Amino acid sequence: MAPAGKISEFHRDENDWFCNASLPSDITLVVDGMYFHLHKFPLISRCGRIANIVKESRSTIDKTFKVLEEFPGGADTFFMIVKFCYSGQVEFTPKNVVMLYCAADYLDMTDDYGEDNLLSRAESFFHKHILRQWKDCILALQNCEPVIPRADKLQIISRCLNALSVMVCTDRSLFGWPMMMYGRMQSPGGSILWNGINTGARIDTSESDWWFEDISCLCIELFEKLIQTMAAKGIRPRNLTRAIMYYCKKYLPGLDRRQGGQTGVSTKVVSFSTAPAAIDEGALLQRVVKFLPEKKGKSFCRFLLGLLRVALILGINHTYQDLLEKKIGIQLELATLDGIIIPSYSDSDTLYNTDCVERMIHHFVHSEPSVTSISPISLDLETSPSSERLKRVGKLVDNYIAEVASDVNLKPGKVRSLAEALPESSRSLHDGLYRALDIYFKAHPWLLEKEREQMCTIIDFQKLSIDACAHASQNKRLPLRVILQILFFEQLQLRTSLAGCLHALDAESAPAASATATNEITDQIAQRGGWVTVIHENQVLKVDMARMRSRVGELEEEFSKIKEEMKKVKKSHSYHSSPRFVTGGLGCKLLPRSSDAQSGLVESSVATPRALVEQAQPSTSHAPHRHSLSSF
Repeated sequence: MAPAGKISEFHRDENDWFCNASLPSDITLVVDGMYFHLHKFPLISRCGRIANIVKESRSTIDKTFKVLEEFPGGADTFFMIVKFCYSGQVEFTPKNVVMLYCAADYLDMTDDYGEDNLLSRAESFFHKHILRQWKDCILALQNCEPVIPRADKLQIISRCLNALSVMVCTDRSLFGWPMMMYGRMQSPGGSILWNGINTGARIDTSESDWWFEDISCLCIELFEKLIQTMAAKGIRPRNLTRAIMYYCKKYLPGLDRRQGGQTGVSTKVVSFSTAPAAIDEGALLQRVVKFLPEKKGKSFCRFLLGLLRVALILGINHTYQDLLEKKIGIQLELATLDGIIIPSYSDSDTLYNTDCVERMIHHFVHSEPSVTSISPISLDLETSPSSERLKRVGKLVDNYIAEVASDVNLKPGKVRSLAEALPESSRSLHDGLYRALDIYFKAHPWLLEKEREQMCTIIDFQKLSIDACAHASQNKRLPLRVILQILFFEQLQLRTSLAGCLHALDAESAPAASATATNEITDQIAQRGGWVTVIHENQVLKVDMARMRSRVGELEEEFSKIKEEMKKVKKSHSYHSSPRFVTGGLGCKLLPRSSDAQSGLVESSVATPRALVEQAQPSTSHAPHRHSLSSF
């Protein structure tokens, strides 16, 4: 037999390892296809498992042959153990200690099979050196990846995670000091104790990101465990969220198209070489989605949108896509237009994934308590936080529709469903919706008149501003019936402005105490059409306004007569023979009642509607100057 402790030379011949001894080998062990021709005595004096193998095989044959399956660390680690069995010496490093620790456990190398055996040596080195140094702990944890189940059983991983979590919270200048078992190393005043001495150092509560890069070298499974351990230790959720974002941006290229946020670490305590983990992007995305914190913020919302975009590219399970859409939907008011413009990565004909955006809108609506259960008596919708969120999302959706409207393959039904996904209270003005619809009509000139009329029903023309009405009344892309309707509401707005102007003139003769109220009224008039400038043009306008009062009454009586005559003409089917009525009806400057005027205008759609529109426009001779198409 080869005496233990004196022979340490070995040589290799292809896949065979031999000991340089005069005695022939009497045991052959196979690890990962590598054959080790050794001697029984040095091995059974240290390894309980090999001793049992030799004991079982002694009754059959003299030479033992055994394959060691799933050996921790493979052939390289086993060769180090063989040298330890022959010479009693081993060199531990942060990179090999975990493998040697697990291999010693696999071979049952306890002190029962030799004093100061490999298992106790590995435990001592791990406890005294690894858990007290940040870089050594990271390297050891990184080398746990191939043997995670056995390392978990030996509590190697949990002790590393706890040590790292404590060091993240602790003054970085103390990283060379013993900091494991932190709970028993803290004085009643909160400072850290070292060998019972009060050091005066306290937990570092600054929002530092120096550790983001180091922990990003871990595989996703260990990274997830570390984040959970840090959360249990009380590390700020904001820092943990930033660490997750950093990790994902490192292994998911193109996650942040603007390359914003944390693109690198600001400071690092130590500089050591760690190879990045081999990450499966799909598996990473699925695990990250499951343990993402419930957090709201502009940068976090942009990060979630980036994850969703990558998820669509990779085609991961729809369950995880739905989770991301829901997380984004509940904070959709924080999203930006470029964030929700997601290209269609499938075989769809459309350029953009509008279905995904529509689902996020629905998630937002369902998350709004004011949408599902509103109490008009107890809630002021104009000033409530929920109303502000709705309006922000309404503006975002209008801009989104305008952005995707140029897609020639976008169906009218999809535009309608996107616009109607939000409640009416989300839009105080429909200018954005009108702009989006105008862009859609321009990109789809082949739409039929009937289809355009149906799409125009999503707009409430009474919620258009003066500028939008002026633009729409001259927009040739709109159906004629819609233009007539817009002219009708524009005249209503003009009448309202005139009424306000007359009221302001009456207020001028009131006592000086009412001067403030008059100014507020004139300010409102200025916002609606600039009538204040008309008032101050000439004092003679006061007389004209008095005459206009009587004229308005006459026009109301005349309009009632015209309405009755048009009903008779319709019944006799001789509408074309009485153009005088049509001209008189549309030439009326002021309409008395919205319901009567609207029915009259709809009935007056004759063979030359464009001429009627052009005839109706000069009726507002005192109206303010309208903006052109380019200025809208």
